[in-house]
Amino acid sequence: MTDPVWIYAALCLASFAAGAMNSVAGGGTLLTFPTLLEVLKPFGELGGAMANATSTVALLPGSMAGAWGFRRELAAARSFALTMLAPSLVGGALGAWLLVAYPGHFGPLVPWLVLTAATLFLIQQPLAKVIKKTQTDPPPKPGPARLVGLIAFQFLVAVYGGYFGAGIGILMLTALGFMGVGGIHRMNAVKTFLASAINLVSVAQFVSVPGMVVWKYALPMIASAITGGYVGARVARELPSEYLRWAVVLIGFGLAVYCFVTRY
Repeated sequence: MTDPVWIYAALCLASFAAGAMNSVAGGGTLLTFPTLLEVLKPFGELGGAMANATSTVALLPGSMAGAWGFRRELAAARSFALTMLAPSLVGGALGAWLLVAYPGHFGPLVPWLVLTAATLFLIQQPLAKVIKKTQTDPPPKPGPARLVGLIAFQFLVAVYGGYFGAGIGILMLTALGFMGVGGIHRMNAVKTFLASAINLVSVAQFVSVPGMVVWKYALPMIASAITGGYVGARVARELPSEYLRWAVVLIGFGLAVYCFVTRY
């Protein structure tokens, strides 16, 4: 039976908005995952895993398009981004494997992780002023201890991102804000690049499992997410930094409320 047109319209609208949101502040999975979960209800318990995998596949090209839209800002932090690439790839692969091998075990932690990330980003700016009196451009390189800590944190974020992914942009922005990477636009560029890497290794595992990705939904969502990701990156560059910070905070707490309501 052919699906109603409204299903495809809703999925494409959600993926366009999610692609734009991921380029601006992260949290786009908040839009695509619930929409797919509703559409895939007939699959019962398997519907959640299928919705997660299909959402990740759908948003990957849009995330990569967003990274391309931030290419100028990313170039200024290229060395730092490449340093974070290895823990992102390894952690993302591990998280995706955990989802495939042990579905459901990581779920109870998701609301608390997102809530913590949103709270940290809320208080990040005043704390950063105490820790760092001045900010230079280009920013100074982080010390060895800070760098090791960030690599470990990025690995854990990547594990979580490979498993589910909602809120990884907020988690990364929180850490990047304390590391002297630069302004919000440069942090967005690094975050989008690393999120693309995490999702790439996750998708590689999801597509290898027959039936886990619903391609009839994923393909039109991919086109919409690409457009949304690039448009979002272009618009984000023109917005004041303070507006973007508050957007991150609002998205973070909204995502946390959603996770708590759906979980408990």
